[in-house]
Amino acid sequence: MSDARTPEDHERALERGRLLFAKPCTYMWSADSVADLPPDDLPEVAFAGRSNVGKSSLLNALVGQKALANVSQTPGRTQKLNFFDLDGRMRLVDLPGYGYAKVSKSAVDAWTQLIEDYLRGRPSLRRTLLLIDARVGIKESDEAALTVLDEAAVATRVVLTKIDKAKAGELADHAAGVEAHLKAHAAAFPQATPTSAHTGAGMAELRADIAELLVA
Repeated sequence: MSDARTPEDHERALERGRLLFAKPCTYMWSADSVADLPPDDLPEVAFAGRSNVGKSSLLNALVGQKALANVSQTPGRTQKLNFFDLDGRMRLVDLPGYGYAKVSKSAVDAWTQLIEDYLRGRPSLRRTLLLIDARVGIKESDEAALTVLDEAAVATRVVLTKIDKAKAGELADHAAGVEAHLKAHAAAFPQATPTSAHTGAGMAELRADIAELLVA
């Protein structure tokens, strides 16, 4: 959300986000090829990141459900594009994680190609949330993802996850490092959003940011 907002605008945006994510959100569709994608008739927000960054936990926290998206202790379990319907107004799309998976290279290559094809050729994709572990910062695979998003001209919001598990100095250093990297990426917003699926920190802001996409 814009830093130029008045306090009243900010509160209204937070309320729009709260109301949107208080609505039902249900599993809709899984696709393992471009041919399997659902019709692109609603705005979509995609969630991307390394396999152990906490995408499923963040999705569950956003919608206030414990098991909408599968949470696994084994990185790399999400192997398809999973679509979730939010009140018939928007879709949330959980992309396969990158950077780790105990599967064949050919399978990883197929997921990577599917993600890139989706990002580059989906008219209804309004924004991608690229999740970065606040304890780790940007890795080479994240830089590659940002480059793909630049090439696809997909507006990208970087979200720092697991801030409750990061030490204060560590969090500040990694956040500053992430935002320095973002200056080189035209599709990315300049500021990262810090969040914790465990404590709920940053969730209201993230809901408001997503809900803003539905405001005419």
